[in-house]
Amino acid sequence: MTAADLNVVLRQAVRRLTTGVAVLTVWHGDVAHGTTVSSVAAISREPLLIGACLRAESGLVEVIDQARCFAVNVLSTRQSALAGWFADPGRPPGLAQFDHLEWEQDAFSGAPWISGSLASLGCHLTTKIPAGDHNLLLGTVVTARTGEGAPLLHFTGRLHDGMLRILPREATHPSGPGTAQQKEEGLRDALSAQGSRF
Repeated sequence: MTAADLNVVLRQAVRRLTTGVAVLTVWHGDVAHGTTVSSVAAISREPLLIGACLRAESGLVEVIDQARCFAVNVLSTRQSALAGWFADPGRPPGLAQFDHLEWEQDAFSGAPWISGSLASLGCHLTTKIPAGDHNLLLGTVVTARTGEGAPLLHFTGRLHDGMLRILPREATHPSGPGTAQQKEEGLRDALSAQGSRF
């Protein structure tokens, strides 16, 4: 396998990481902006931190760096058009890009909270970390609200309907013995020990 072939395989593998889709927004002075991201994650429970990655050349990063706060709007399957809109470089600048949307200002950050989102978070920018060709923004969650629906997902470079089906927790190991209750308790304990519960 050549280096070029390996690079293709590596990228294809990484593209199989499934993530939610969000619109990050900011309003600082007379500048309002939003952009679609598919790399937002919960980082810490105490303090409550989220992380978001944006391209190094993203204009949103500069504004957030100045404002020291931003908002995250977690999109539902009903909002796939918004994901495309806020990823379109030809959309109008400033508040005009929020025309025809229902939204309100977050009490903490002042950034737009988009109606119909699964969740909206107001965050204080804690740290900006250069990471390759991206910047990693770490934010402390200060305000939040939740909505209803199924999540919009990003997988292999495309948007997907995130219809969720709860799977039974039948085993901590494929061949493990024990009652269903014991297996569920074992799985719950294992997840807790790994620090993956928020």
